[in-house]
Amino acid sequence: MILPLTGQQYSEKVTENCVAYWKAVGTYTDAEAKAVEKFIEVFKEEIFPPGSSILFTQSPLGSLTIGFSKDGSIPEVGKVVIENKQLSEAVLESIIGKHGVSPEAKQCLAARTSELLKET
Repeated sequence: MILPLTGQQYSEKVTENCVAYWKAVGTYTDAEAKAVEKFIEVFKEEIFPPGSSILFTQSPLGSLTIGFSKDGSIPEVGKVVIENKQLSEAVLESIIGKHGVSPEAKQCLAARTSELLKET
């Protein structure tokens, strides 16, 4: 049985790992603390039943746009934008990094990137 995931569960786990790492390497500042608070807040009231998606858009300058879909659609506008490059990179790493939580996302990204490279 697949259970719904609460936004609070998700955001706390992601940020817990990020903060622990940043503190260990000495890069945790007030800016990261504020970004973490905003990240947790945007997820606070969300519940993700099976089939839901959390959509992240990462800009080259480091902003992280977060959107949610519970019906398979892709929203035209994100719910929030967080301006913090370190958080943006950490969220991406938590999903598709070496020890990422989503092998399916990693495989999908690799396949799509491969197709894009074939077109050029």
